[in-house]
Amino acid sequence: MSAFEAIAEPTRRRIVELLADGERSAGEIASHFETSRPGISRHLRVLHEHGLVNARVDGTRRLYSLDPAPLAEVDEWLERYRCFWTNRLDALDTEIRRRRRKT
Repeated sequence: MSAFEAIAEPTRRRIVELLADGERSAGEIASHFETSRPGISRHLRVLHEHGLVNARVDGTRRLYSLDPAPLAEVDEWLERYRCFWTNRLDALDTEIRRRRRKT
């Protein structure tokens, strides 16, 4: 399973988003979902196995943090599409400015 497959699941994507804001315990992460804590633990395990998440023990808690390195694969894949969106957004900006001048 690649980083793509690991983040294809919406719950795991949301966990990555939460961890982008900083380190969190499994309980803190679980509080953002209706999914059971064991379910969140399974998602964390998948993310950890694919290198997207680091885990460390702090007393009785396990703290998770994001390791963005595997996301480079996703970023590299998206790179070839950026120019498409940039060109489209530039054209949209031009059209919006043109219409504003008319009114």
